[in-house]
Amino acid sequence: MEGTRPGGAAPAGGAGSGSGSGSGSGSFPSLFPPGLHGIYGECRRLYPEQPNPLQVTAILKYWLGGPDPLDYVSMYRNIGNPALNVPEHWHYVSFGLSDLYGDNRVHEFTGTDGPSGFGFELTFRLKRETGESAPPTWPAELMQGLARYVFQSENTFCSGDHVSWHSPLDNSESRIQHMLLTEDPQMQPVQTPFGVVTFLQIVGVCTEELHAAQQWNGQGILELLRTVPVAGGPWLITDMRRGETIFEIDPHLQQERVDKGIETDGSNLSGVSAKCAWDDLSRPPEDDEDSRSICIGTQPRRLSGKDTEQIRETLRRGLEINSKPVLPPINAQRQNGLNHDRAPSRKDSLESESSAAIIPHELIRTRQLESVHLKFNQESGALIPLCLRGRLLHGRHFTYKSITGDTAITFVSTGVEGAFATEEHPYAAHGPWLQILLTEEFVERMLEDLEDLNSPEEFKLPKEYSWPEKKLKVSILPDAVFDNPLH
Repeated sequence: MEGTRPGGAAPAGGAGSGSGSGSGSGSFPSLFPPGLHGIYGECRRLYPEQPNPLQVTAILKYWLGGPDPLDYVSMYRNIGNPALNVPEHWHYVSFGLSDLYGDNRVHEFTGTDGPSGFGFELTFRLKRETGESAPPTWPAELMQGLARYVFQSENTFCSGDHVSWHSPLDNSESRIQHMLLTEDPQMQPVQTPFGVVTFLQIVGVCTEELHAAQQWNGQGILELLRTVPVAGGPWLITDMRRGETIFEIDPHLQQERVDKGIETDGSNLSGVSAKCAWDDLSRPPEDDEDSRSICIGTQPRRLSGKDTEQIRETLRRGLEINSKPVLPPINAQRQNGLNHDRAPSRKDSLESESSAAIIPHELIRTRQLESVHLKFNQESGALIPLCLRGRLLHGRHFTYKSITGDTAITFVSTGVEGAFATEEHPYAAHGPWLQILLTEEFVERMLEDLEDLNSPEEFKLPKEYSWPEKKLKVSILPDAVFDNPLH
């Protein structure tokens, strides 16, 4: 549970003040944690006239067993910048993803030279509506949701990352249903006694803009949003009442900027958390003499710690040198009676403790498979053309990591270093991790055959694609198949 209080930040706000705000300002610093004090100092630099902002606070702190990792979310009124066409807005700042205390109660203290905690705090800029006298508090819960993802998965955010949320951010009927992340335009990195803290701003976007970021890259779409005042402008302010995408506002942006960027640069998205599975069709289902992946109705074997580390690096850095760290899209919890994929728990993450050391690494051998069957839900299947066009045709890879277990499917192109699939043996498995090597010629053919995946609303599930001579089958299945452990 969270509480909203106007006086919640008063002591810390005083502590963060570089100049006097009454006789008490000099007596507070020793009473408040240095990490908290450092962030408040940066907030006070921007908002010296708002020493005591309205604040949402976690009633039961995370280190005491509470559900919300952020101790506080402060909310400021920003007058904008009329000269730059920046409107008045509410500015939200989180406290808790960085190390506030330095005593290992939440984050391990690793010194002053590196990142503090996860190394960043979140911010959000929401356009102020006419007549609005107080900031809405829903962005605080949104930030808590993102923070829970970070704590549970230990995947950190980077500028340019995108988050697939699948629900209006404010639970309204808004088209703003997903997020990009970028550097906050006003807040500067802070050096605290526990390390450096940077500030990443959440930017609300429409589904079409998210898809463009996935197919190309987040930074490119952020730059386009900055050029369209009603879609964010230079400070990327989210307007939940925005009814048009940037491509509807300026149709030339899609063809002249995005399509050209995809063709030239490919996609920076190297992996996603997904509903997926795979079957080895080379052997009968009852043959379980080794650590073959996914036997229907049985407990899949776990990845070793070394395998887990390699898949994590596949998603974070990629198998090739120049891959950018990318956040796997995540989804909101159940909201407004609608079902959404749950955010991955620590057990489901790539760094799952339950994945490590259950099977010794040396007992899991890499196996060449003759025939495989890939299974995806509709959302994951819709990313296959992106995987093929934006990644493999540019000499890169793409990984699907199951959100319900240790299963992983990595598509690789010819020449990707570190892959255990080869042109001679294009299907290879290491425990529940499958790699599939696709030649450029076969990728082009698949793109033609899978063209209807670009318009998934036009076909009914289940949908099956098959390439018998390649001994490959792909099925797009309803979500319920993956939600049922006996599928």
